[in-house]
Amino acid sequence: MTVGDIEPWLVAIDIDGTLISDEGHLNPRTVHEVNRLVERGHVVTIATGRSVPWSMPVIEQLGITPEFIVCANGAIIIRRDDESTTGYVRDTVEVFNPNEILLAMNRTIPDAHYAVEDVDGTLRYIGWFPEGNVHVHTQRVDTFEELLTDEATRVVVIAPKAREDYFTDVVSMLGLHKVTYSIGYTSWLDIGPDGVNKSTALEKVRDRLGIPRDRVMALGDGRNDIDMLEWASEFGRGIAMGQAPEEVRFAANEVTLDEADGGLPSALATLD
Repeated sequence: MTVGDIEPWLVAIDIDGTLISDEGHLNPRTVHEVNRLVERGHVVTIATGRSVPWSMPVIEQLGITPEFIVCANGAIIIRRDDESTTGYVRDTVEVFNPNEILLAMNRTIPDAHYAVEDVDGTLRYIGWFPEGNVHVHTQRVDTFEELLTDEATRVVVIAPKAREDYFTDVVSMLGLHKVTYSIGYTSWLDIGPDGVNKSTALEKVRDRLGIPRDRVMALGDGRNDIDMLEWASEFGRGIAMGQAPEEVRFAANEVTLDEADGGLPSALATLD
């Protein structure tokens, strides 16, 4: 794939903690660098754990319209479609039956907070969910049984009082080998369809776009970015944010500055 006089790169950026700060701020330098790369002919997109409705406002802030966007930790890929009222349609959707896992987790950690996300991006939860994530696409339910469903793209388990390694122990004890899971910061566990993550979705996007494996750049800061960073690092550039946990930085072949210090725009500026 050649655009103009350059061989384009596929640049995939995580949202939370990478593209935007923990407070939800988007660095103006990032907007400038993203648009510079797009104008040069590179393909810049998002690869996030967020659902589609939670991702689109960030895309709008950036002012770009990628051909493909990866959401729900790779379970959903949306494709640009100018005839759609939103400008995008669902291209690939991976689902799984979460009931066995939900029931087992609830027996093991009954005081945790649980959420289930469907293919439309609606997230039903019981207990508590971070205030910044509660909006029109979020529904609080009264009973745990209301979370049970045949199809989901993601299960979220939040246990604010749990040690970070407690999730690791629980996952091992329950034998969650039939699904893909990632342990987030301190008390957050994402569970998704078997073998599906940001890297598997991005590989599909890369193949569809015809971009070589050695021209991929991925940037992230969380444990759900590990697969993506390893995938990019194999032949291209996997860049971890400076504040990322050690195992996330280890998965990358480059480390930039902390998000607060302009790590993302600094890394993007290295690409011609």
